[in-house]
Amino acid sequence: MAWLIISGLFVGALLGFVMQRTRFCLAGGFRDMYVQKNNKMFYALLIAITVQSIGLLILTSTGIVEIPKASYPVVGTVIGSFIFGIGIILSGGCATGTWYRAGEGLIGSWLALVAYGFTSAATKFGILLPLMNGLNKPTNVNTSMAQTTGIPTWIWVLILTIITALLVVRTLRKPKPKFAMPKLKQKFTGIRHVLFEKKYHPFIAAIAVGLVALIAWPVSETTGRMYGLGITTPSANIVQFLVTGDFKLLDWGVFLVLGIFVGSYIAAKGSREFKWRLPDKKTIRNSVIGGVLMGFGASVAGGCSIGNGLVETATMSWKGWIALASMILGAWTMSYFIFVRPMKKAQKSQTSSTHSVSNGTQTT
Repeated sequence: MAWLIISGLFVGALLGFVMQRTRFCLAGGFRDMYVQKNNKMFYALLIAITVQSIGLLILTSTGIVEIPKASYPVVGTVIGSFIFGIGIILSGGCATGTWYRAGEGLIGSWLALVAYGFTSAATKFGILLPLMNGLNKPTNVNTSMAQTTGIPTWIWVLILTIITALLVVRTLRKPKPKFAMPKLKQKFTGIRHVLFEKKYHPFIAAIAVGLVALIAWPVSETTGRMYGLGITTPSANIVQFLVTGDFKLLDWGVFLVLGIFVGSYIAAKGSREFKWRLPDKKTIRNSVIGGVLMGFGASVAGGCSIGNGLVETATMSWKGWIALASMILGAWTMSYFIFVRPMKKAQKSQTSSTHSVSNGTQTT
């Protein structure tokens, strides 16, 4: 059984390696949807969800994997995911992104990760538990889209597949910018170039992430853990283990998140991108606050951008899709205050200065 639990380390390392090399970042994707009107990373997420959902449909139909029946707290999912969305913009990365960026040497991500883990533990097991229960207990309902609507899961998967395919085709058919980015000099050759240097389209990255997420289901279930990828509870369990020394807390999920860090470190070192980077005071402040909000929000919502946004959505769960929409709204809200409002103020100030200079010239 021990070696089965350690298998989480290999799945996590694979995920961390892929995400670091392809820069698969949901926090940045949600931000770009609002700030830059660029939906490419969101469509990449839909691809990853679709790949996993098709695979899960096959695995559940053949009895290889079983998705446990569950309920979800409506209010907690909405509020928690919204808070989580605010946190990922402040910290500069979602829960998984924080783990893999810590593996690159970003001190800010380390701070966000510590705040995220401790707040998750405090919410799931400690002083914030009554608050979480108060939000969640009164509003638990069935989360299965198939059971609540009577529409079979395969139809929901088919609808998702069609929508995703249409969006992907439309995106790929868009004319490319006329200006070409200068090509960087190739440093490596052969397999090293493919693994550590070659740039990959977000849609290719999404297929890889979706396949890793799918693999996590049967591998995790061999240990008795009936779920796929998950970040928040394992992060909280690490803190609990450090405090209590209870080795029972070191389950497959804990090795998964540790593996993300290891895989990212290997990818960053191999591509020569690893570097210890100390952020400024403002970034340190935002990283810590963002980590706290992520830990509390993900715990209340029962999942982060991976647990809810990638995994629950693939199971055709109301919880996953409602959480995804709520965290995107949270990310957009904080993006307004951090990026959009300062930009508008700068533009307004520049316009006022231009008018002042123009008026002064005319007077002269």
